[in-house]
Amino acid sequence: MKHVSLASIEKAIEKVDNLDDDGLERLSETCALAQETLLGYVMSAAVEYQNEKLEGLLIYYFCLLSECYNQEGIRLRAVTEEDIDQFEEPYFEMLDAYFSSDDEDIIDEFSDQPNLAQFMAMEVSTPDSDGTSLDDETATQLFIVTLAMISLMSRAIEG
Repeated sequence: MKHVSLASIEKAIEKVDNLDDDGLERLSETCALAQETLLGYVMSAAVEYQNEKLEGLLIYYFCLLSECYNQEGIRLRAVTEEDIDQFEEPYFEMLDAYFSSDDEDIIDEFSDQPNLAQFMAMEVSTPDSDGTSLDDETATQLFIVTLAMISLMSRAIEG
């Protein structure tokens, strides 16, 4: 399995964070069209968690994570409802095991993208450059959903 490198993550951040509003809109449309089912699944989390703050964050990280795979030159097939159905039970079992042990190896093995998983762990636990940070509930929810996104994308790698 091909892993997304730290260099590709840095390139993706550089690209996404320096886009103007039109560029961001084009990128989000491109990502959404490529992964409609995955985006629908991810966005349903904001509704389920009843957390409006999560919505904007999920769109941003959906685009950023998609761009990470793109920067690495990894092509993804579209994630399907069947992929999600097969994924959910083992994913929630893995989360239970992780939250009861705090063993990050559990996450790395499940997602099969250790650099992306570690990047998201740092993102949710570290204040932004302007000093703002996420409340604990939003940070945990964002981590759970983006880890699911990373894992589903990893399972959709072509070739």
